[in-house]
Amino acid sequence: MFLDGFDTQAINYMAPAITKDWGLTKADMGPIFSAALVGLMIGYLVIAPLSDKFGHKRLVVAGTLLFALSTLASVWVQNPEQLLTLRFITGIGLGATTPSTIALTAEYSPKRLRASFVLAIYVGFSIGFVAANYAADWLIPTHGWRSVFVAGAVLPLVLALALLVWLPESLSFLIRRGRQPAAYAVFRKIDPSLPALTDPRIEAENSAQGERVKLRQLVSRGQLLGTVLLWMVFALNLAMFYGLQSWLPTILADHGYSSGTLATASSMTTIGGIAVAFVVGPAMDRLGAFGSLATLYFAGGAFLALMTVALGAPVWLLLIAIFLIGCGVSGGQKSVIALASVFYPVEVRSTGVGWALGIGRVGGILGPLIIGAALSGGWSAQLVFLALVVPSVVCGALVLYLGRSGKAAAR
Repeated sequence: MFLDGFDTQAINYMAPAITKDWGLTKADMGPIFSAALVGLMIGYLVIAPLSDKFGHKRLVVAGTLLFALSTLASVWVQNPEQLLTLRFITGIGLGATTPSTIALTAEYSPKRLRASFVLAIYVGFSIGFVAANYAADWLIPTHGWRSVFVAGAVLPLVLALALLVWLPESLSFLIRRGRQPAAYAVFRKIDPSLPALTDPRIEAENSAQGERVKLRQLVSRGQLLGTVLLWMVFALNLAMFYGLQSWLPTILADHGYSSGTLATASSMTTIGGIAVAFVVGPAMDRLGAFGSLATLYFAGGAFLALMTVALGAPVWLLLIAIFLIGCGVSGGQKSVIALASVFYPVEVRSTGVGWALGIGRVGGILGPLIIGAALSGGWSAQLVFLALVVPSVVCGALVLYLGRSGKAAAR
């Protein structure tokens, strides 16, 4: 997850050097940024469900190798078209790995700590965002922008070897596919006191052996309403997240804040999301996943309203407000992924998480466009932040309804 965040964000910090080197305009970089997002959606929606056929481990290893090799190939690109193609392939690899990573973490976590574990690994994504900034600042002035691609390729290549050796396969997958001895070997690693058996027989709850998991299970019978509402929460949250990530520096610059403040403020949203994860994760496990996340969204709405006062205020007050917004928006984005891992049963978890992430990307694409249109249409920054209160509160209400409707099959 750390390398996922690193690779996703690094291209943004490399963009100024690339445009200068190739004589491109900012508009020329737009399709390159979008290519990875389109690849991510394909990875989430098309590749991730293949975990039912090939297993989570194979998808994680293959996806890691794919984005490592495509990133390595990017070191030798000679024109924007080549870079666009490789960023698209990189996005597919990244999109293929994340749902299976989350599904494996949820499956091997104690039920009472499942949300905490999923949130903990997803923090790696945010730390990768921050690390990409420092790596680019360190490498580009001395070694050029291509050196960042080298760093982003070598690390996942090494990781892929470690995953191949030590990452366990999903027990649910092994049992459903009739690989009983392999599943029992994993059980014996968890509990060495289990006796050695030559022909073990294992049954999994709510999972017929060899049954193929299909996409329609996410939208059939009792799952339909819950899945659609969960997709809405993902889309709204990602629209807020990417909208703020894209326009917050511009808004602050228009209010006269220095470039140093802009850089710190951009980090504050990420830091807020990381910090709150260690609070909301245990709260979701101990107090209830749906109520805890709904509370975070409602609080996030209040923090967004606070920003109308903080704009133009002293820097310390501004940074506190942005940190709190990061808790609600960035923290909510991580937490709703943990919620999806609780919402879906193990046999459809990877497909459920993958499709929620994929549908959510639609919101991620539309968010910056909507905020940009509002600002271009004469909306003040204060009015934009007040408008963002609405989707945050809607997310809280939808999560609360999911928890109270009885349609959420928490497992």
